[in-house]
Amino acid sequence: MMSVVAVQSVKMVTANMLLSFFFVSGALAACPPNPSLFITAPKKMEALSGSCLIIPCNFSAKPDQDFNSTRTFGVWIKSDSRFINNINNIIFNSSGTVTTYPMNITGDLSQKQCTTLFSGLITSYTDTYFFRIENGPFLATASCDPLQITVQDSPPSPRIEISGDLKEKESVTISCSASTPCPHSPPKLTWNLQQDPPNNIEENTDQTFTTKIQKTITLSDTHDGFTINCSATYPVNEGREVKTAEERKTLSVSYTPKDTSVSISPSGLVSAGSWVNLTCSSRAKPPASFSWFKNSKDGAVSVAEGDFYSFKVTSVTDIEDYYCMATNVLGNQTASWIHLKSAAVGGMIVIILIIIIIIIIICLAVCVWWFKTKHPTPQQPQSQRGEEMSLQMPASKTEEDIHYGEINFSRQRPEPSSSSEQDRGQQQDTLYAQVKVSQTANSRTQTADGPEDLYAQVKKK
Repeated sequence: MMSVVAVQSVKMVTANMLLSFFFVSGALAACPPNPSLFITAPKKMEALSGSCLIIPCNFSAKPDQDFNSTRTFGVWIKSDSRFINNINNIIFNSSGTVTTYPMNITGDLSQKQCTTLFSGLITSYTDTYFFRIENGPFLATASCDPLQITVQDSPPSPRIEISGDLKEKESVTISCSASTPCPHSPPKLTWNLQQDPPNNIEENTDQTFTTKIQKTITLSDTHDGFTINCSATYPVNEGREVKTAEERKTLSVSYTPKDTSVSISPSGLVSAGSWVNLTCSSRAKPPASFSWFKNSKDGAVSVAEGDFYSFKVTSVTDIEDYYCMATNVLGNQTASWIHLKSAAVGGMIVIILIIIIIIIIICLAVCVWWFKTKHPTPQQPQSQRGEEMSLQMPASKTEEDIHYGEINFSRQRPEPSSSSEQDRGQQQDTLYAQVKVSQTANSRTQTADGPEDLYAQVKKK
């Protein structure tokens, strides 16, 4: 399969080379030694099928030529400027005599402007073209200035350009541009840097046109590896269809070391005789180099180079603070200090933490006991609550709670004759009674069988 594709590619390249050779050789063969007419126009132009092409053109003639600017016609010829050999090579004449191809000279021929609008393009219009002037007795063809026009079904890819150095904190201008062979139907450019960017149509030095969008940004490490996607959408066939081409470009931004850190193995506490392995890591572009330092009474002391540092703890004096520094051509970054802790000191710390936890638990238990003592539980059994109500006496009583009554007990009245003596000798019994009635908590209405306590004092007179 690959060999077939390779053979076809070789054939296509060969065909294109031969076609170009025939075009160039034909043009050179038609170029006279002393041409009378010259045009200023691009040598090659690319166009999109279904769209149009603006051909910028200006012409000039020899000074000794008799040129009347009042009545001038422009003619376009394809393939070979020697149109007498093949009259069908004349495809357009501004006089209206020939309109084989959909062309229109929009330039002012009297001002020697031959700019032409070539519309309704199809791929078969791919060819070499020559311009000719017919002005009374002055008849001349610009045989030495051929124009190669290529009409393609697919639009060309847009171009992404970046101005400035791709370094952190640098401001750069990013632009995306697309060729605009038909300014009447320009492409619409979009990308992933911003929504709906303004499209500007610019005229190039050769009088062709380009549609461009651009944005200025300040670079950071987050832009490294970011892919810019730019899309150019061309309307064709009078806007009934569109054709799209895309281009991608990935940013490669240099930046200083970031996220520099140190990892230790084995993690935790160390003791005399154990090995300690320290590893330094960092993000940087270009990649960083690493240096190790140890804190001492004289300041930081360099102890090693490289991202890995291993040493053996010989005594507790080796238990120091360590750190690493990552460095590249743009700058450096220092990792946080790593303090190695002795196993003995670590054990003491663990014991102290345990004692603190025990003290906290005891304090919580005392607080709970005190709270329960000061705030007894309000819920009690119904029987117990009834007994307490019967035993408790109120501190004071109101008149509604105490009722006094007087009960007289008289003996049977004697005969009327002895009523006076009996009246004097009559003993009256007076009964004083004090009755206390306890009422329920929900109602203060006294019933017949409601009293719970009855106290009576009887005095006899």
